[in-house]
Amino acid sequence: MISFITEKQSCWERLKAETRPIFIYGMGDGALKILNVFKEKKICPAGIFASDDFVRGHSFEGYRVHKLSEIEEAVNEFVVVLAFAAGYQEIVDKIHEIAAKHTLYVPDVPVVGRGLFTYEYCQQNKEKIREVYTSLADDYSRKVYANIINFKISGKIEYLSAVTTPKSDIYKQIIKPNLNELYVDLGAYNGDTIKELTEFTRGKYLSIYAVEPDKKNYKKLNKFVDGMNHIYTYNCAAWCCDTQLPFASKAGRQSSISVGGDMIEARSVDSILGGLSATLIKMDVEGFEREAIWGAAHTIAYYKPKLMVSLYHRNEDIFELPLLIKTLNPNYKLYIRHQLYIPAWETNLYAI
Repeated sequence: MISFITEKQSCWERLKAETRPIFIYGMGDGALKILNVFKEKKICPAGIFASDDFVRGHSFEGYRVHKLSEIEEAVNEFVVVLAFAAGYQEIVDKIHEIAAKHTLYVPDVPVVGRGLFTYEYCQQNKEKIREVYTSLADDYSRKVYANIINFKISGKIEYLSAVTTPKSDIYKQIIKPNLNELYVDLGAYNGDTIKELTEFTRGKYLSIYAVEPDKKNYKKLNKFVDGMNHIYTYNCAAWCCDTQLPFASKAGRQSSISVGGDMIEARSVDSILGGLSATLIKMDVEGFEREAIWGAAHTIAYYKPKLMVSLYHRNEDIFELPLLIKTLNPNYKLYIRHQLYIPAWETNLYAI
């Protein structure tokens, strides 16, 4: 097998073997996905709890939602399964406080698609995983890659905390934006990543193409860029070609292409640019990065823009997307960094 994959037993197997009560921390989509796996694997949760500030007599999927303090008073030893995503330091610190007192797992369930990321899954894709690992440009990227994979198998948060890099360091050390960027922002949301870029370039750039499919987010985006020069916004999805696609709007970061949604316009980067160059492309398109990369194939092959690509939406993203980019342009140097987030969201590929 692969020497850097040291976790052989999945968190699901460990939970299945547990004799202590198992409590799920959190409600929402993440908890539903975890409960579905529990049902499939015949793992019986003892209950659900939420942060004390959120408990107001709630129930979730037939369980009364407890406060953590209530469970700690009633149960001597128990296991905590985290069922939500945390990207702010205050919440991450709270999770680490709980992990210091109780055994805690953060099961990896894909944002998009099916299946579980297990040791057996890695065995099935070992050649691709090994190829990505050996093609990475620095030792730290290889450490991040190994830790993310071991986290996804085990659900142990120490793997994430050991390789968390501040976003500012990524901009300074890898992306190194200059004053003449031609920036394409796929999944522009409300303008947050445009704000990041312009903060580092002191408001200087040549042009920005911002793509956002969600109508409410698109309205916020236009409000943010109002008055800024040479910014072109598109209320469409990023795709491999120009077409129409069904889209489920959730007025947030999780809006995505989905069967049963309303039909919206979809555009490729190559079509939007019309043969013009780009120097920097960001792709965070909720699990359809592969299609977006194909839609920028000419731009990537010919102009070699710097790329920032999300690697965490689908199980296969962590090996398929780097290999696809290398296929389109073998001259890229590939870096992987993980920003502050539990689970392994905000794990991104940087191709330079």
